[in-house]
Amino acid sequence: MISVIIPTYNRAFFLKRAITSVLAQSFREVELIVVDDGSGDNTLEIVQSFTDKRLIYYYQENKGVSAARNFGITMASGQYIALLDSDDYWLPKKLEFQIKFMREGGFRISQTNESWIRNGRRVNPRNKHQKPSGWIFEKSLELCLVSPSCVVMESELVHQGYIFNENLIACEDYDLWLRISLKYPIGLLPLELTVKTGGHADQLSRKIIGLDLFRIYSLLGLEKKNHMTPDKRSKLQEVLLRKAGIYFRGCIKRGRLEEASRIRDLLEGRLAVEPVN
Repeated sequence: MISVIIPTYNRAFFLKRAITSVLAQSFREVELIVVDDGSGDNTLEIVQSFTDKRLIYYYQENKGVSAARNFGITMASGQYIALLDSDDYWLPKKLEFQIKFMREGGFRISQTNESWIRNGRRVNPRNKHQKPSGWIFEKSLELCLVSPSCVVMESELVHQGYIFNENLIACEDYDLWLRISLKYPIGLLPLELTVKTGGHADQLSRKIIGLDLFRIYSLLGLEKKNHMTPDKRSKLQEVLLRKAGIYFRGCIKRGRLEEASRIRDLLEGRLAVEPVN
């Protein structure tokens, strides 16, 4: 019924907890696909410590989280796809409650609320991180408001081409949820059924400076989509130009003039900024 995808790379320390949280779900009709993205630690040993036949393991050379997720998705056989990052975990009734919520509400994709743990301590998300529900496209343009580890979606969406953009080394989830939310409402089950951990050094968001650059790439790609209302297109372009302007001025301030020129050229003269000398 549900195919759960866990991509992992050198996170054996967290992986056992994530796997256990899936196999312990009250909803039993799952297959769990772990995609090892070229780990050099004892990831395989951790996987082999489980005897549950619902667990399937694949290894690939390191290609990044988007490629790992997409590979797992292509191998999935379930009616639904659920995503879980290897450093996060679920409460035992997460899938049971979420599938019931989707069936009753008619949602093709949904997410749950989550609790945040940073460096072993619970933290409260700021107001800007509050998750919306329904037609969330405009609200999600500023920053990603859908968490991969909270998501369940019908596999039919994958067949429609909704997979992760492997050309984006960051903000690939932001990009996918925006593309989906142009066509479908995204339901929110307002229960904290996912535990999202952070604060460890290997987190992508900690390693990459200037995440908005990848949001700019995503928005430029979305701008080319034909199935967008004038209101949505106008809002997208407003956010795109603001993010690009901030990034451009940051490059100028730091003396990265070549990068500033590249961004200006990407926007084809639409940035209201002084030319780069």
